Amino acid sequence: MISEKMKRLAQNNSVIRAMFEEGQNMARAFGAENVYDFSLGNPSVPAPAGVKDAIVDILTEEDSLMVHGYMSNVGYEDVRQTVAENLNRRFGTDFGAGNIIMTVGAAGGLNVILKTLLNPGDEVLTFAPYFTEYGNYVMNYDGVLVVVSPNTVDFQPNLREFAEKITPKTKAVIINNPNNPTGVVYSHETCMELGRILREKQKEFGTSIYLISDEPYRELAYDGVEVPFLTKYYANTIVGYSWSKSLSLPGERIGYLLIPNECDDFELVYTAASIATRVSGFVNAPSLLQRAVARCIDSATDVEAYNRNREALYNGLKDCGFECIKPQGAFYLFVKTPTPDEKEFVQRAKKYHILVVPGSSFACPGYVRIAYCVSHDMILRALPHFKELAAEYGL
Repeated sequence: MISEKMKRLAQNNSVIRAMFEEGQNMARAFGAENVYDFSLGNPSVPAPAGVKDAIVDILTEEDSLMVHGYMSNVGYEDVRQTVAENLNRRFGTDFGAGNIIMTVGAAGGLNVILKTLLNPGDEVLTFAPYFTEYGNYVMNYDGVLVVVSPNTVDFQPNLREFAEKITPKTKAVIINNPNNPTGVVYSHETCMELGRILREKQKEFGTSIYLISDEPYRELAYDGVEVPFLTKYYANTIVGYSWSKSLSLPGERIGYLLIPNECDDFELVYTAASIATRVSGFVNAPSLLQRAVARCIDSATDVEAYNRNREALYNGLKDCGFECIKPQGAFYLFVKTPTPDEKEFVQRAKKYHILVVPGSSFACPGYVRIAYCVSHDMILRALPHFKELAAEYGL
């Protein structure tokens, strides 16, 4: 028999992945052009041309034994220094190679830092709606995920309830900014208050509480919105980053952890995280991709393509009568359903070959997530069907 942990996971497999698989089946049955799959956050914008060029150059110019061989578990030193210097230029910080651990994507980084920090029974807070895998990552290390209720007015974090739910067992807080699934960017004021509350609670309980900032969507922000850099708001901040979205490389699994010197027990945390990288079986982040992203450190995806989709889908759904806030970042719309039972709405949408993800998957029922990282043409073709769906609810 399999482990009890995995038995629970097998019984409650990801709704998002299940929806994606259903979309593949529907495409075979009805034709891909007749299926409108908004379920998965898979970038539709190709990786910048410089990524391919960098990989080719690395394979032809650099020593193959070095490129494909082992290095320190934390990654190549020159790559980590390049990442640190890029952050320093952009955010006025003072990081070095010794603050960076290259990781197997942001998910790998989150698992590494949670393995580093958590003892069984330690609590990790997060704000609903949240990326559903956080609960699984925390459970991996026998921690307890404590969820703060959603603020459905503007989807900024519910900081009053947050302060009430911090206890002496609280070891970490995970935030996702820009947020998946809402597309909201947590404001300067929110981050200031978040840091203040955490400092007060650390003092009250005599504990260290680490703020883990999950940032795969940092570069996907619109209308000139600034995404706050959390190390400037709270000393015990650890940043997890991925190039999955910023360079359209989700399948390559390459990212980093940033652990500032100011973190409590910095040297111990950094050393333990490097060991967690090894004993978790990652050993090190993919070597070729480490070297590639270093060469492409100033490259960026075509954010305007996502913005075009955002405008078309947001305005189109509003014209249909749906309610949603306009996202400031990432590539998701979080839409209020015209019925409290959003799962019923999801099933009804399938009649029109529309696939969206129920908000209960993100601990926020009554909403659905619509990923607009799809072709612009698909959005235009889907809108008449959204109109028909809205008419069923009298919108």
